Amino acid sequence: MITTAYKVQGMTCDHCVRAVTSELSALVGVSEVSVNLNAGAVSDVTVTSSVALDDAAVRSAVDEAGYELVV
Repeated sequence: MITTAYKVQGMTCDHCVRAVTSELSALVGVSEVSVNLNAGAVSDVTVTSSVALDDAAVRSAVDEAGYELVV
């Protein structure tokens, strides 16, 4: 298993967490998504997957949820 940490900006509530979790969970190989919500600031998102994730796919999933992946 591969665990990768990301920073996501713009999440403010549990609905935001569910949206990001849903989009990232739909990526091939993802088995778990954990979000440490920091409302109004940058939140930590940890993704566990069976394969290395493509950064563009992760960015697209976060964008689709309505938030921004911070580099």
